[in-house]
Amino acid sequence: MGLLEGKVAIVTGAGNGLGEAYAKLFAKEGASVVVNDLGGPRDGSGSDKSAAQKVVDEIIAAGGKAVANGDDVSTMEGGENIAKTALDNFGQIDILVCNAGILRDKTFANTSEQDWDLVVKVHLKGTYCCTMPVWKWMKDNGKPGVIVMTSSTSGLYGNFGQSNYGAAKAGIYGFMRVLSIEGRKYGIRVMGLAPGAFTRMTSDLPSQRGGEPNPLSLPENVAPGVLYMVSDLAADHTGKVLAVSQRGVREIKMMQTDGFQPERPYTAQDVAAAADKVFFPAAPDKTAKDG
Repeated sequence: MGLLEGKVAIVTGAGNGLGEAYAKLFAKEGASVVVNDLGGPRDGSGSDKSAAQKVVDEIIAAGGKAVANGDDVSTMEGGENIAKTALDNFGQIDILVCNAGILRDKTFANTSEQDWDLVVKVHLKGTYCCTMPVWKWMKDNGKPGVIVMTSSTSGLYGNFGQSNYGAAKAGIYGFMRVLSIEGRKYGIRVMGLAPGAFTRMTSDLPSQRGGEPNPLSLPENVAPGVLYMVSDLAADHTGKVLAVSQRGVREIKMMQTDGFQPERPYTAQDVAAAADKVFFPAAPDKTAKDG
């Protein structure tokens, strides 16, 4: 019996790349899968449901169960239709993976309002639009489930040229943390995912240029970490972010120092004098050279 036998999973942005790998692995493990994809290039222009249907056809040919959906994740109507597709075809929802996204990378000074708004809309609002109907169904029907929201190291650590993308992904982290607290009452687990893979979204990034990709960076070798997150193997975990990439699977956690705790009214100079308590030690400069 597969890890997801009898479960129904929704995967957004599953017509290619990571989402496709998640959908296929979930189906192989026994889940009935809604494969959502609006289609079109990675900048979010255009639409074409054929990518989602192709993945569905391959899942069915392999003996699995799946249905395609071409709705726009960034609208409430789209999110509601995605949930409705699962309920109409399979009668329940157990898993939601918010994976759909676009890129419009530019330095901040060159980022237009349109580039900002669209990236935030697809990633952050799209996660909201898809989560709300699933959340309400799970809550109102007393059905525990799992929601995985895709954040990014670009939002958690920062990355040059991705102010719009990083802001949206950081927002998703905050959204995930709040829902993980609210979800405990209803048995709904909510986790964050910071994936790293060689896909059409990342294939032309500087870090991916020059030669063949590392096999461990291919989507199908990232998907097992996500399968773990949505399965009962991770039943004790919620509110956590897992980075899943060729480097393995590891938790990313927000931390704080012991800090400066004054016993009297203090000055800015007092804070400066206690800087070693306020800040974490500086990381070693890896660019420094001997001599």
